[in-house]
Amino acid sequence: MREYLLTLCVTAAVTYLLTGPVRKFAIVAGAMPQIRARDVHREPTPRLGGIAMFFGLCAGLLVADHLTNLNAVFSNSNEPRALLSGAALIWLIGVLDDKFEIDALIKLGGQMIAAGVMVMQGLTILWLPIPGVGLVALTQWQGTLLTVALVVITINAVNFVDGLDGLAAGMVCIASAAFFLYAYRIWYSYGIEAAAPATLFAAILMGMCLGFLPHNMHPARIFMGDSGSMLIGLVLAAGAISITGQIDPDVMNLFTGSPRNTVHQTVPVFIPLLLPLTIIAIPAADLVLAIVRRTWRGQSPFAADRGHLHHRLLEVGHSHSRAVLIMYFWSALIAFGALAYSVNSGAMWSVLGIAAFSAVGLVLLLLPRFTPRAPRWAEHLVPPRYRRRRAAASAVPGDGAEETAQGTEAAQDAGSEERAPVVVGVSGVNGATAIGTCPRVLDRRGAESSR
Repeated sequence: MREYLLTLCVTAAVTYLLTGPVRKFAIVAGAMPQIRARDVHREPTPRLGGIAMFFGLCAGLLVADHLTNLNAVFSNSNEPRALLSGAALIWLIGVLDDKFEIDALIKLGGQMIAAGVMVMQGLTILWLPIPGVGLVALTQWQGTLLTVALVVITINAVNFVDGLDGLAAGMVCIASAAFFLYAYRIWYSYGIEAAAPATLFAAILMGMCLGFLPHNMHPARIFMGDSGSMLIGLVLAAGAISITGQIDPDVMNLFTGSPRNTVHQTVPVFIPLLLPLTIIAIPAADLVLAIVRRTWRGQSPFAADRGHLHHRLLEVGHSHSRAVLIMYFWSALIAFGALAYSVNSGAMWSVLGIAAFSAVGLVLLLLPRFTPRAPRWAEHLVPPRYRRRRAAASAVPGDGAEETAQGTEAAQDAGSEERAPVVVGVSGVNGATAIGTCPRVLDRRGAESSR
């Protein structure tokens, strides 16, 4: 575990330190597209954040190769090299798209080629554990087609959800954390060395996302672009493929005892078939809904619009930060709920816990105008908008300071209560300037105050 944590920290540190120089490079290179109707930021923001994430991936693999225990992953398996080859190819395609806006069909072809490169080097699905049937061996063509399909679906699902500051990186980080815990349990508890590559991939993916998030949280100073979203989607798919189709369930020695006990004991065997789907459940649902919506309107499935789930949350009335946190909540609920079920499928507390948290999530969706207030002892730990507003008690009487403070407080309260939803075709919320810090903009709802 120490070596996994060291790899995670190195990956996060390299990604974090390189994101600043990469941002300056993106500004000089002109990778700052103009504001589009579907965008939710107000000023051009540089892309190419995937460059820092890719070098973080390389640093993580390099460090792991020189560690005592993780070195066995590289000597016993070719999967890390397969991942690096596919990641390099998809990263180059993403960099070109961030700069030159290449065609969607060309990107789709590049994704399939990157998946094929990984298959050629051994990172493929060899068999599937199917409930009620058992272990089903796949032919070479079946494994190849299934692997390519899983890679392409995961990449596009992550790419589709990358629409708000910090959304894609945070959701993938949550998914990879749940996946890491599951893969580490298979590797450590059952002593299956074949699960070590998937555990390493999940740790590196967490480091990539954690290192990039400080630069990408609202207001974002840089976007990961397709070079980043497609990269983390491919790494996530690689881990799912490694632990789903490479591990033989027979080595777990679970097929013993009565039929009832066997059913409960073999749940960890079938969870790999479901966990890769649950960790991208929300992005995948967004992808399917987008395809159906655009096809129904007679548009191309690859045509961009403002109908994604995060756009809907903004239109309902949620703020940018709250919409991202709600998506985080549902991602964590689905991923860690599946993880808890894999640990103990017969425990009623896991089902009740998931139901309770689901109710909490529904309440949050129905309260877009509710602004929580932190207790006074924790006000210095939260952003200013969550602090209790009060007039300055030390103002000098007669100089107008008290009236100004009260007017500012009233204007801010009114602004928080009258948050308008995002309108299609208007580019105007929660952006960051590409050069320097974001300037203050006068709040038209209160002429005497500023945001």
